Amino acid sequence: MTLEIRPFTAADWPAVWAIIQEVIRARETFPYDPDMSSAEARDVWASGRTMVAVLSGKVLGTAKMGPNRGGPGAHIATASFMVAASARGQGVGTGLCREAISWARHEGYAGMQFNAVVATNTAAVSLYEREGFEVIGTVPRAFEHPAHGRVGLHVMFMEF
Repeated sequence: MTLEIRPFTAADWPAVWAIIQEVIRARETFPYDPDMSSAEARDVWASGRTMVAVLSGKVLGTAKMGPNRGGPGAHIATASFMVAASARGQGVGTGLCREAISWARHEGYAGMQFNAVVATNTAAVSLYEREGFEVIGTVPRAFEHPAHGRVGLHVMFMEF
């Protein structure tokens, strides 16, 4: 079976929301409010360009991407990724990351910036580094991790 990465549709929301809930309620990798409602999450996640990773008809991951900032900063893209716990380590995050990079290059962005990669999320940090990102700074103790206490948030960047 081949992983399909395609645009999000309204019919995907229940599966995407289940992934978002799982990720934010774990409080380990994403700086969203763990009590965020489905409506609040949809307003945030399904705005801009949102993609899903699907295998055998099941949504296993999702990504959102767009400009990192508006105005004079709009030439730098950003993206965020969430993968279902049951699908981690199977290439879903890699596929979504590559899709985001490809899209940003095609759209003419000068680079891509990730604003808040939890330092203890070593799987994500390693993935992004393999794909060409660098940690360009770390905000110390900026994320309250349930097991590790206050840990850093990396800013990661790739210039095109």
